[in-house]
Amino acid sequence: MDLNSDLGESFGAWSMGDDAAMLDIVSSANVACGFHAGDPAGILKTLKEAKARNVVVGAHIAYPDLVGFGRRNMDIGSSDLIASCIYQIGALQGLAQAAGTTVKYVKPHGALYNKIAQDKRQASDVITAMLALDKNLTLLALAGSPLIQWARDAGLNVVAEAFADRAYTPQGELVSRTLPGAVLHDEALITERMLNLVREGTLQAIDGSTVRIEADSICVHGDSPGAVSIARNLRQRFEQEQIQLTSFVK
Repeated sequence: MDLNSDLGESFGAWSMGDDAAMLDIVSSANVACGFHAGDPAGILKTLKEAKARNVVVGAHIAYPDLVGFGRRNMDIGSSDLIASCIYQIGALQGLAQAAGTTVKYVKPHGALYNKIAQDKRQASDVITAMLALDKNLTLLALAGSPLIQWARDAGLNVVAEAFADRAYTPQGELVSRTLPGAVLHDEALITERMLNLVREGTLQAIDGSTVRIEADSICVHGDSPGAVSIARNLRQRFEQEQIQLTSFVK
């Protein structure tokens, strides 16, 4: 199983998360590309720290939405969305080269992530951008979403992802952050949920029902309160249960 987190999101005097601590725990790092968060110096620092810890790096692309942290829906035309994705991935590829590492995958962020999970037009735009840059890039996508098959049909390698600190609907979708209980904070509960996911392939939905989730990567949001502690507890329990943590790409 892979454990990933969203990193490189600090911007100027605005500090977000604890990248150094998270990089000691996770196997993959989704590094911001500047559109929803992150500045060049901070991104480069995170990439160097990931390289030093042998953590695999991915591009955490987003809508151009610094004020909204990339969590506001946007109806962007295809030409603009394709170009903006190429721009973000390409920028991270350049910084990664300077840091001595390589961008191996792409994980869209926030509203873009949720949009392309169901919206075929915007999904196709992101896929087109990835194929234009590097056909070997892997797409990290929401488990159970139509996006997975769309991307595979286009020739991309795709890995399904579940979220440790998010609640799910009975349909296997993420509960909107605008609703109560959407974000989970109880470490013991989160850990037991993820152990059940790995063992049984199921989670308890927000209404108490059981939902099947097939995933090969688990995300802990780096900006969540207690994120480092949640991730550390997950890793420790996985190791105790002899569940090996390793990135989905090499």
